[in-house]
Amino acid sequence: MTHMIPFEDGQIGLDWLALTDALADGHSRAKAKVEDVFIYRGGDTLLNRSAWIDGMGLAIKCATIFPANKAVGRPMVNGAVNLFSDDDGQLEAILDFHLVTKWKTAGDSLLAARRLARPDSKRILIVGAGTVGRSLWQACSAAFPEAEFSVWNRSPEGAQQFAKDCDGVTVATDLERAVREADIVTSATMTTEPLLKGAWFQPGQHIDLIGAYRPDMREVDDEALLRSRVFVDSYATTMNHIGELRIPLEAGVISPDQIVADYYELDMFQRGSDDEITLFKNGGGAHLDLMTSRYILDVWKGR
Repeated sequence: MTHMIPFEDGQIGLDWLALTDALADGHSRAKAKVEDVFIYRGGDTLLNRSAWIDGMGLAIKCATIFPANKAVGRPMVNGAVNLFSDDDGQLEAILDFHLVTKWKTAGDSLLAARRLARPDSKRILIVGAGTVGRSLWQACSAAFPEAEFSVWNRSPEGAQQFAKDCDGVTVATDLERAVREADIVTSATMTTEPLLKGAWFQPGQHIDLIGAYRPDMREVDDEALLRSRVFVDSYATTMNHIGELRIPLEAGVISPDQIVADYYELDMFQRGSDDEITLFKNGGGAHLDLMTSRYILDVWKGR
């Protein structure tokens, strides 16, 4: 039987903390085999991201990116995740693309925050008022229920709408001040020039970076990396592919051995002291889509 899992119904019964436990378990298994395929037609793109984890199964996340859709009120990104059995290769489920992406992206960062942020963190700053920022608010609220949230956005109108949509969130107007006052800073922007300055960071903070995904994109400057202990979700998807690390590595600002660990070394994801600054780069990857899809299907079948 192939399960068809849509966005809204697929969210019923999902739990952010349980998801991070599932991601941790996924990284205790055999290392994933991952391949990406891109096909282009002018400005349009078909992206297939595939992963196979022995004992967990196979997943192909297919995404179509049609930028012109935005001008006519249609979604720019569409797609689905096909999840296959590890035992016999049969198609077990087709999951909504946006469902998997939402829970994978925020859950990826939340796993790091649960390991690296101070447990007593009370002030969380979200940088970027888009869809991912809203998911981060939900995810972090589950792990830090007593925390106060603020949001900063390049467009003040976007931040104000975010605060209206997300109960209890306040708008930050001064980014430097908001960063200095936060215990956790989680950033999901489309910037190519660093928004967050290492000079603003304070002892004991945890910095979570999601937005940069291209070789020319960075959310933090060199000083931010030099002042922090740096962790990644995957060496393979971050160090040579994303400007956040690729640019300073190629310039010799940092060296590869300054990256403490990725999730396949999860026992190393721990804070050395209450005063150190930890920084996590969320690079994503099809193996995380596979782990998330398997968790969603297990919950779905359990209902």
